Amino acid sequence: MPGKYSFDSGAKLRHGVGLKRGSFFWIALGGAVALLLGVGILQYRWTSQITEATETRIGNNVESLMLDWHLDFYQQFSTICVALQVGPDSGEHDNWLAYRERYSRWSRAANHSSLIESLHIWETSQGGAAPRFLRLGPDQAPLVSEDPPQKLQRLLDRLKERSGDINVALGAWELSGEDSQRMFAADRSHNISRSNPLTGWQFDQSVPAIVHPIIHHALLGETEHPRKAVDWIVVVLDLPTIQRGILPDVTRKYIANGQYQLAVGVGGNANQLIYSSGDDAGSSTFARADATMNLFGPPPESTEGYFWQAFKNGNSLTGLEWHNFSGPLWFPVVRYEAVQQPWTLILRNQDRPLVAAVVALRRRNLVTGGLVMLLLLASMSLVVVASHRAQRLAKLEMDFVASVSHELRTPLSAIFSAGENIADGLIESKVALTRYGSIITGQATQLIDLVDQILLFAATRDGSKRYQLRRLRIVDLLQSVRETTAGLIRESGCQVEQLLQDNLPYILGDRPALTRCLQNLITNAVKYSPANRKIVIAARLYESGIHEKEVRIHVTDNGVGISASDLPHIFEPFYRSPEVVAAQVHGTGLGLALAKDIAEAMGGRLSVVSGVGKGSTFTLHLPVPRQEDLDVSVVDAGHWVKHE
Repeated sequence: MPGKYSFDSGAKLRHGVGLKRGSFFWIALGGAVALLLGVGILQYRWTSQITEATETRIGNNVESLMLDWHLDFYQQFSTICVALQVGPDSGEHDNWLAYRERYSRWSRAANHSSLIESLHIWETSQGGAAPRFLRLGPDQAPLVSEDPPQKLQRLLDRLKERSGDINVALGAWELSGEDSQRMFAADRSHNISRSNPLTGWQFDQSVPAIVHPIIHHALLGETEHPRKAVDWIVVVLDLPTIQRGILPDVTRKYIANGQYQLAVGVGGNANQLIYSSGDDAGSSTFARADATMNLFGPPPESTEGYFWQAFKNGNSLTGLEWHNFSGPLWFPVVRYEAVQQPWTLILRNQDRPLVAAVVALRRRNLVTGGLVMLLLLASMSLVVVASHRAQRLAKLEMDFVASVSHELRTPLSAIFSAGENIADGLIESKVALTRYGSIITGQATQLIDLVDQILLFAATRDGSKRYQLRRLRIVDLLQSVRETTAGLIRESGCQVEQLLQDNLPYILGDRPALTRCLQNLITNAVKYSPANRKIVIAARLYESGIHEKEVRIHVTDNGVGISASDLPHIFEPFYRSPEVVAAQVHGTGLGLALAKDIAEAMGGRLSVVSGVGKGSTFTLHLPVPRQEDLDVSVVDAGHWVKHE
């Protein structure tokens, strides 16, 4: 009973260790999966953040380029305003000749003196008298009164309508009916008009022209009377000079590398281009622009204008939508319709849309992150598989140690008992002594065979085992096998039937190794066959392929058979099916694994066909060498004969 108690305790211990290892394995696997999901979520967030940061950087670059372009373009117009020096008292102490002199000085110094087509005074403060339209030439010519051109008529009508008061004149750009906004601007117009010399200028993009209200004053010889009405200075701009001179010059400063294409269109319409830096003006190239900017921007007198001023002082535009925004500085634009079509700067990347580049970057980052995740998943899978295999191998090794210990203990116990009886003098007759000696010899032989098999398996695994291949006859090989297994077969009571084909060809192999291989197959057949069952050993020549032949040696039993779930594992080292372990059948789990290694070392292979309750057939496939390798004749296949 102590031995049985010890065995059960060991089994329970191994079972408890197995449960702990299994629980740890599943906990580790769950942690790995959770870690992988966490890394995947972080990777997706990082990719989104990188994409957003890239889009922000591109947007900042585009905004910076367009704003620099805008400020440079604005400077070309602002120099006119600064040169004419209207303000901060709105020309109250100047006469018309002073403006003519300033205009003449500007014309001589300006790079684009042709930017001004003509300079005029629109006198609308004469009370009941008809307004006068005066031309100021850039020389000492006298003031000339002339009829206004047709293209200025709508603008002059608007100016005349808004000339009753300086505060009203500053809001001449507004549509009629926008009284609340104009009143809001008028309440603070006194301070605004004196904030800088550009305030008060208004732009008519349809002419194009810039205008400014001026307080009426007396000409030479006139008597000055205080009044609220104002006159207007009208600067008519030359559109061809803007298109062919100013716009190209400004553009060349910012897109010299050709990365972007710039254009100016009315209302952002690419088919109504005022200017284009490319050769495809008027085409649909800009139909899908990357960014557009309203060149005139919000009026400085508006709330949005103050907002832009704060942005300008802060030198930051990161909060804006860079695909479509307005310039921070310009003159308020004279509005004639509710829906305004302003001049719009259009930018397009030469290669492909910037949004597409950002999308491609995001897709590339996601693909890269996905590949990294797949590699990580594959690595984790390999670790899990390796861990599972290592755990399984560890279990098999523990079972192997237990099995070997049991296999060693049985013959050692028999040897110890026989030796103890002899030493105690319990064996007196020569016959009994001979029988005990036979027991000791048989058990020692079993021990030696077990140790030899373990050493041979270790040698085959580490590659240190070397085989000497010689030509062999199948008959001689099977004779050696019958000699080595005679005692086992006799003790088991099994019958062995041998069927050999006549004139089997020679094979190349190591005789002791092949003997060990077949011995393990026969031992396995005897072990799992009931008593008095028959084991059949058969050998025959087969065609294994085109011009190739092999000898197949079959070992067939009528034993318990092997289940389909165990068949894929029976050639694995240390493997023993749960049913065999439960039935406490002796074995180490090395026999079939060693037989398979030997068969493959001989250039052959080992196969099995089995079914539960139907027995098993193990087949050793040995290739027939070429005739020049053996230097003998191979006899053709004959008929089957039975050898007793």
